[in-house]
Amino acid sequence: MGFSQAGMRTLTSFLILCMATIRVRRTGSLGFFSSALVILWGVSGFGQSTSDQAPELALVDAIQIALGNNRPVQIARLDVTKYGWEVAEAKTHRFPELKTELLASGNIDSPSFTFKQGVFGTIDNQPVPTTDKQISLSSGLTGYAIATVAQPISQLYQIHLLVREKQLSVDLAGEKYKQKRQATVVDVKQGYYAILQSESALESEQALIKEYEETDRVTTQYLSKESILKSDSLQVKAQLAQARHQLITLRDDLQTQKEHFNDLLGRDLDTSFRTQPVPPASTDEMDLKAARKTALQQRPELQEAKINVEKAGYDRSLAKAEYIPGIGAQLQYLTPINTQILPQNILSVGLKMTWEPYEWGRRKDNVKEKDIQVQQSQYQLDHTSSQVLLDVDNTFRKLSESRSMLEVAQAARDAANEKLREVNDQYRQVTVLLRDVLKQQAAVANANHEYEESLLAFWNAKAEFEKALGEE
Repeated sequence: MGFSQAGMRTLTSFLILCMATIRVRRTGSLGFFSSALVILWGVSGFGQSTSDQAPELALVDAIQIALGNNRPVQIARLDVTKYGWEVAEAKTHRFPELKTELLASGNIDSPSFTFKQGVFGTIDNQPVPTTDKQISLSSGLTGYAIATVAQPISQLYQIHLLVREKQLSVDLAGEKYKQKRQATVVDVKQGYYAILQSESALESEQALIKEYEETDRVTTQYLSKESILKSDSLQVKAQLAQARHQLITLRDDLQTQKEHFNDLLGRDLDTSFRTQPVPPASTDEMDLKAARKTALQQRPELQEAKINVEKAGYDRSLAKAEYIPGIGAQLQYLTPINTQILPQNILSVGLKMTWEPYEWGRRKDNVKEKDIQVQQSQYQLDHTSSQVLLDVDNTFRKLSESRSMLEVAQAARDAANEKLREVNDQYRQVTVLLRDVLKQQAAVANANHEYEESLLAFWNAKAEFEKALGEE
């Protein structure tokens, strides 16, 4: 009968646990029991993340998922569509306007027309009418129906300005959508890099635990030979316990980071994945002059400021267009309902003009206000351009500094690891004291931490520099 791989792991875990229990009963050693539990944890896979079996998620794929599913990005995208429909609505004002109006009412005072005797002259020497005649306007329910077709003429210029302003709103929403995409890409990169940093820190902590376990093994041998004090052995076990606790903390932090990352990607929080290694730190970034030129061409904030300048100009033109009288062609059909003496079909065609000859300086004040808005938008454009260049310069220098610091941290980590290897060898040969080993292990842990922090800082600086260039 064959055993599956999972069955073999379970059987092995059970045997280790039994051996640990027997040892505890004989020696009362809780330290050995805790070591056995750690071995059981690793062999059986109990309590570990299933990230090793999870599908691999490349950074470029994560970015595409976020751009397709991230909720704020979709809101910004829908804004572009929404303003597009506003443009379509504004264009309809160029066409004739068809209006109908119906009124049905009952008269309260029964109005009537009184025709005096002879008001229409005489026929055969007889006055028409021969006596005073009173005729009611209607007998009950009355009203009228009006149908109007109005074609704007002079207003077409204002409609053109309004349509163009709406189109600029579409362009502005497009730049905001682009900016939201870029910010999301940066967030995805930084979140991905943070997970990579946590995974790397987890691996470093696991390697450090192995070093502590080996030190604990050698120390236990020395203690059995009474070559060291029991307090030294307990100190090693305390360091080992602290490292294992740190490992649990790192695993929890990594899981939290992955949940937040899944939320950023707009998918289920429990979606499992594992990351891919990113390329090593590169040194082929463009020079500062080329970076400035690229940013001025690509940054959406700068494009927004330019659109706002143009939009303010159209607002001023619309304010000036209020001086133009409203002239349009109009066709109107009127029919009274249930009346006795009024004509039933009245059709008229002509020109209609609306004009407010005097408005107490309102139009002039409005134009002055729009002039100030144009000046403000131009100042804002200049300010935004300056801020973009400052951002590029700052992120360019930060990237250079973080790359240099990463090289320093990497060299320090390599030196600390090599020194720990040498100290461990000397400890096995009883040429150094235990405190030297523990001191160097702490130095390795600190060097690893500083390297991980420097690596994350470099990746974040690179993402910020790409954002400063206006790239996704």
